[in-house]
Amino acid sequence: MSKKDFVVGLDIGTTKICCIVGEISEPNLNPRIDIIGIGTTPSTGLRKGVVINIDSTVESITKAIEEAELMAGVEISTVYTGIAGGHIKSFNSSGVVAIKDKEISEYDIQRVIDAAKAVAIPLDREVIHIIPQEYIIDHQDGIKDPIGMSGVRLEAKVHMVTGAVSSAQNIIRCANKAGLNVSEICLEPLASSEAVLTEDEKELGVVLVDIGGGTSDIAIFKEGAVVYTGVLAIGGNHITNDISVGLRTPLHEAEKIKIQHGCAIASQIKPDETIEVPGVGGRKSRIVNRRLLAEIIEPRVEEIFSLIQKEIMKAGFQDLLSSGIVITGGCALLEGTPELAETILEMPVKRGIPLNIGGLRDIVNSPKFATGVGLLKYGAQTGMKRKFPIREKNIYDKVRGSMRTWIKDLF
Repeated sequence: MSKKDFVVGLDIGTTKICCIVGEISEPNLNPRIDIIGIGTTPSTGLRKGVVINIDSTVESITKAIEEAELMAGVEISTVYTGIAGGHIKSFNSSGVVAIKDKEISEYDIQRVIDAAKAVAIPLDREVIHIIPQEYIIDHQDGIKDPIGMSGVRLEAKVHMVTGAVSSAQNIIRCANKAGLNVSEICLEPLASSEAVLTEDEKELGVVLVDIGGGTSDIAIFKEGAVVYTGVLAIGGNHITNDISVGLRTPLHEAEKIKIQHGCAIASQIKPDETIEVPGVGGRKSRIVNRRLLAEIIEPRVEEIFSLIQKEIMKAGFQDLLSSGIVITGGCALLEGTPELAETILEMPVKRGIPLNIGGLRDIVNSPKFATGVGLLKYGAQTGMKRKFPIREKNIYDKVRGSMRTWIKDLF
């Protein structure tokens, strides 16, 4: 990377599409990023994190890109984008190889990673990330960087993230139709973790929960490595739907009411507080008690955190998370959410906001921009060293590549 370089994060979410432009100064493994532009626009072409309407998504991406270009004064051609949705599946794997020259090289690392990823994956799925957790040399575990060390047996433990081929292709297709190249795709909770978590939190054990509009994304870190990732197909839009039905108001009005007056704990509301609720189809507005709104919101937020608790228990790390929970995403801004989460999960909970950024930091100083800023940081670090490798080519590219090799061998 040059002395002054630019990187762009494109967060294609269920409720909003956000484009953030960062300028990289002091290029190194932990580059300094200054925010110089941001563009946001409502998203209408996604449902539960998955593209359902390409034209609507392309239109929203184009608007967000134009807004960010205008603010930053640069032309955007390449972006790092995120992926989420119920189709995301992850698991841990391991591989073992013999060390050829008694000293571990990059080639040995690649061989052991290849051995770890040699597992059967359905043809309609592709590997998005293969993230090394630790290396073991001759039964000595806990090694993060084994290059240059001596030994005869190298083992790698990795975390593999897979997704539907079609979902990844549709995200790339939408970006391409908007005139953009996608440099890489990153799992959204991993991107968010880059923005809001400290190294100490990752080392001690922490759960990142990114509650977006259509999905709630989970990433668990222990001893500095990713040990579990998951995506729940439930999020803020479910709360908005409950408000719309419970208060008999249009969805867009329900979203405004949630943002302006929502609270996740009904007992915190004073009995005399009231709000105005617009009617449906031109009917008159009504005045209702704000506690009624909170009584609609609280059960749904309880459900979200109860499902998150089940995911943590399924992963088996509930007793090893000394740093507790960090919640981010738009729903983290809902009043009373951290307190309710602490009650359900029985762990310390805090809101996560982007850390260690400069420039227009006040604009992105909110949990709802965690994924966008995280994609920026991921892109900047990938320029120096791949942080969350490896997004493989999809199955069709693999087949084409194999056929070319066969044809070359024939002639």
